[in-house]
Amino acid sequence: MGTRTPVGVEPAVRTETPLIPPRPTRVAAAETPRTAMASPVVVGATIIAALYFGREIFIPIAIALLLSFVLTPLVNRLRRLRLPRLVAVGVSVLLTVGIVAALATLIGIQAADLAGDVPRYRTTIERKVEGLRDSPVGHATAYVANIGRALHGGAKEAGSAEAPRAAPPPPSSEQAQPGPKPVLVEVAASQPGPLEMISTVLSPVMHPLATVGIVFVVLLFVLMQREDLRDRMIRLAGSSDLHRTTVAIDDAAKRLSRYFVVQLALNAAFGVVIGIGLYVIGVPNPVLWAIFSALMRFVPYLGAVLSALLPMALAAAVDPGWNMMIAVAILFVVLEPLTGQVIEPIFYGQSTGLSPFAVLVSALFWTWLWGPVGLLLSTPLTACLVVLGRHVDHLEFLDVLFGDRPALTPVQNFYQRILAGDSEEVLGHAELILQQCSLSSYYDEVVLKALELAARDAARGVLTAQQKSSMRAALAELIADLSDRSDAVTGAAGDGEEGACSPLPMGPAPEALPAAWTRQGAVLCIAGRGFLDEAAAAILAQILEKRGIGVRTVPFADAASARIDRFEAGPARMGCVISLALDGEPTHLRRLIRRLKGRMPSVPILLGLWLAQDAGAARLAGGPGRTAEADGQAGSLREAVEAVLAAAQEHVDGEAAHGTGPDRAPDHRDGTPRQPASAEA
Repeated sequence: MGTRTPVGVEPAVRTETPLIPPRPTRVAAAETPRTAMASPVVVGATIIAALYFGREIFIPIAIALLLSFVLTPLVNRLRRLRLPRLVAVGVSVLLTVGIVAALATLIGIQAADLAGDVPRYRTTIERKVEGLRDSPVGHATAYVANIGRALHGGAKEAGSAEAPRAAPPPPSSEQAQPGPKPVLVEVAASQPGPLEMISTVLSPVMHPLATVGIVFVVLLFVLMQREDLRDRMIRLAGSSDLHRTTVAIDDAAKRLSRYFVVQLALNAAFGVVIGIGLYVIGVPNPVLWAIFSALMRFVPYLGAVLSALLPMALAAAVDPGWNMMIAVAILFVVLEPLTGQVIEPIFYGQSTGLSPFAVLVSALFWTWLWGPVGLLLSTPLTACLVVLGRHVDHLEFLDVLFGDRPALTPVQNFYQRILAGDSEEVLGHAELILQQCSLSSYYDEVVLKALELAARDAARGVLTAQQKSSMRAALAELIADLSDRSDAVTGAAGDGEEGACSPLPMGPAPEALPAAWTRQGAVLCIAGRGFLDEAAAAILAQILEKRGIGVRTVPFADAASARIDRFEAGPARMGCVISLALDGEPTHLRRLIRRLKGRMPSVPILLGLWLAQDAGAARLAGGPGRTAEADGQAGSLREAVEAVLAAAQEHVDGEAAHGTGPDRAPDHRDGTPRQPASAEA
C-alpha cells in the first residue's frame, strides 16, 4: 500500500500484432526435461544463497544502483550545461551526501528530544490507563480476567484434591544453625579513558557509517562508468541484435529513472504534508514523523499503517483526552488514500506494474533475505527485475511470475473458457476486452485465433465429442449475446487510435446501399462441415449485418448432396463459404462450391478458407484471386468483409455510372438477381 511500480513498461520494439503475443517457450533441444528443470533450480538456489550470505556486500550495491536511477537525470542535466562528467557526478553525489547527512542529523536531534520527554508522558499514560479501568471497556476486561482466574483456581483445587501435598521434612540441625553473615563487597569502576569513550560512542554507528560510505563509493563509480556498465549489460542480454537490445535497455533505464524520481518526489511531498499537519495538530517532533512517513511509503502494505501508529501513540501520550489522536488518525486516513488512489495514478498510471501477490511475496522474500533494509527495497528491486524480464529474453520468467500482465494471452484465455464450456466466463471475458476493442476486431483477433487453436486440437484428436458440443453451445450463446452490440470502440484506448482496436472496414453507408444488398439473404454465409464452421459463418453474418448488408446463415446440412435440390438461393447477390479447415486440400469444399454453382450459377461464390495452411491454399488456388471452383478466396475475416463490401461498392458505382438509383429492376421470380441485358442475351 502506498507504493507504485513502473507503468506500461513495454519492449521498445513492437510488432503489429494488436494483442499481447504469446510468450515462446525456450528449451534447448538437447536437454532432457529433468535437466531443463534442474538447471534453473540450481542456479536460483545459488543466487539466493549468494544474496543471503553476501548481504553485507550486496545491500550497499543495491542501494547504490537504485540511487543511480534517481541521480541519472540530474547528472544528464548538469552534463547539458557543459560540465565535465567528473564534475557533474561529483556535484550530484555531494548534494546527495549533504541531503542524507542533514536528514540523519534531524532524525538524531528529534529522536534525542523525544527520548528526553518520555518521562513527562508517563503520567498522562497512567491517567488514561486508570480512566480505561473505570470505563465500560475496563469493566469488560476485568470481567473476562475474573472468569479466567476462577477457571484457573478451580483447576488448582481439583489438582490438590487428587494429589495432596506431602508435608515438608523437618529441618536438620545443620540447617537450623545460622550461617556466617555475608560480607558486602563494593566494586568501584575505573574511569574510562579517551579511547574507550570514543569507542563506546562510535561503536553503534560505525556499521551504518561504513555501509553509507560503501554506498556512495559504489554510486560514484556507477555514475562514472554508466555507459560501460550498459555495454556489459547489453553483451549479457544478447549481442546478436544490438539495435533492439540497446533500445530496450536504454528505454528500461529511462523508465525506471523517471519512476523512481517521481516516487521519491511524491513520498517526500507526502512527508512534508504529514509534518505540517502534525505541527498544526500539536504533535511533538513533527519533523521526525514527516521523515518517517516518507520512508515508510516505500514499504508495501505495512508502511502506511506503521507511519500512522507511532504518531497516534505519541498523540495519545501527550493529550490527556483523545482529540489529538483522533485528529492524527483522520489526517492519515484522508491523505493516504488520496495520495495512493488519486495523485499517484495521475503521475504514473493506474497499474502498479507488479501483481498484488508478487508485491506481498517480494516483501516477505527480501525481508527474510536482508532484514528491514530488504523490506524497504523490496518493491524497487522487484520492479527492476520485472523490467529486465520484459526486455531480456532469458529473464522473461520474472515478468511472468511478478508482472501484472496476464499470464495467458486473450486468445489463450478465450480458448480455455470455451474449452470448459462456461458461457458466463466467455461472455465476461468478451465484455472485458470490448471495453477497449471493437466487436469486429475482437472477433478477428481473439475469437477466430482461439478457434484456430481448437481446430488444431481437433485435428490432433484430443477433443472429445462432449467438448466439441460444449464449445459450439458456448460460441452460439456468445454470438447471440453480442448481436446488439455496436461495432465501435467504446474504451478510452480506441479514441483516435487505429490498428488494434479499430473496427473492420465499414464500406458504403447503409443508406447508400441498393435495396438488393440490404434485403435479408442478399449475402449467404454458408458453413463448411467442420464443427466450428457454423460459428465462423455466424460471426461473418453478424459483422456484415452491422454494416447494413442483408445476410442469411446456411448450415452445411442445407447444402449437402441429399438436400441441394431443395436449396433456395432467394435474393442472393453473393455467397460466402466459410471453413476453418486445416487439412491440405479440403475436397468437400470443392464439391460444396460445385453444388452451389449448379444451383445458383449467376451468384459469385467467395471461399473463406480462414485457417488453411499456405501449402493447402496454394494447391487450391486456380489462378490469381480464384480458388478451385470459387470466384475468390479470403484468408481471414477481414478479407471476407472487405470482399463483400467491395462487391457492394462496385454495385453502387455501377448504378451511379449507368444513372440508376438504388431502386433498380426487380429480380427474377426464382430469386436470382436480374442480369444486364447483354448478359441475359
